Amino acid sequence: MLRHVTRKAAGWLLMIVVATNATYFLASWFLDPRANFRELRPVRTEEQIDRALAPYHLDPRVPLVHRWWEWLTSVVRHFDWGSSPTGVAVNDEIGHRALVSAELVVIATVLSVLLGVALGVYTASRQYGWADRLSQVVSVLVLNIPTSVAALAVVSVAIWLNQHAGLHFLYVAGENSPNVEGLLPTIGDRLLHLILPTLTLTLMGYVGHHLTQRSLLLDTLHADYVRTARATGLTRARAIRRHALRTALIPTATSVAFSIPALFTGAVITETIFGWNGMGRYFLQTIAKNDVHGTVATAAFAAALTAVGAILADIATVFLDPRVRVS
Repeated sequence: MLRHVTRKAAGWLLMIVVATNATYFLASWFLDPRANFRELRPVRTEEQIDRALAPYHLDPRVPLVHRWWEWLTSVVRHFDWGSSPTGVAVNDEIGHRALVSAELVVIATVLSVLLGVALGVYTASRQYGWADRLSQVVSVLVLNIPTSVAALAVVSVAIWLNQHAGLHFLYVAGENSPNVEGLLPTIGDRLLHLILPTLTLTLMGYVGHHLTQRSLLLDTLHADYVRTARATGLTRARAIRRHALRTALIPTATSVAFSIPALFTGAVITETIFGWNGMGRYFLQTIAKNDVHGTVATAAFAAALTAVGAILADIATVFLDPRVRVS
């Protein structure tokens, strides 16, 4: 197993290196860092703009190959991903925003998977019952609600609850409150700010897991190995948990693992509405501000998460499917 994971990791590392360097050339061709200075007052000449970009290895007068080599050398030697056209260090931005997104996304992902899988198992084992029909109706309705509408609805309900409760315990914007000091007060304040965006992402994420897990489990409930398990004396619930569910979880585990990069960089709407400065908003900002180094670092971050997801998917498959372990 260790040899397999090492071989897969080496292959993914090579692909990340190739993709990241290709992204650098594409970003350098299509993004123009000089655009950030042209609307400033007093008006700057092209030569002044180029001189301002030179310390950040973004001077267009320097051949692209030379700029790429300076950037690559900096990354390899010092793990320095460069600076934005305005001089902001990309490392600082990625480090901070990745932690912000991790707080927001990881908790919501775990909750949505647990809720979706549990609901899928419960409804599949009671097919066509009232709970199955009701949960399907609710899930289909939620599935067709845009994320922006759901987030604004959550904000509206939170404001109404705050007003009627006479307390300000549901925060609708920001990652934390100013002037909060001390470890425990800071953790508590952070958790309170996490409630609404986490609730939104959980509600929008559980639906896919519920409907998918229900369909997958229905396909395995009547399989031969499940009937054999029942014949050996296992109850229906134990046969589902020990045999049917393990097989039905494989596609779900793979899907969750490969969705990791999209979860980190794709929660743009939720981050925007709730005022969280995560990776999703940063990715859009790097494009809008013609930030070559920021765009490349974000692409490398997403590629690394894709590799992690692929390896986790393999490990999950080996753990859930005994046939793979034997092979």
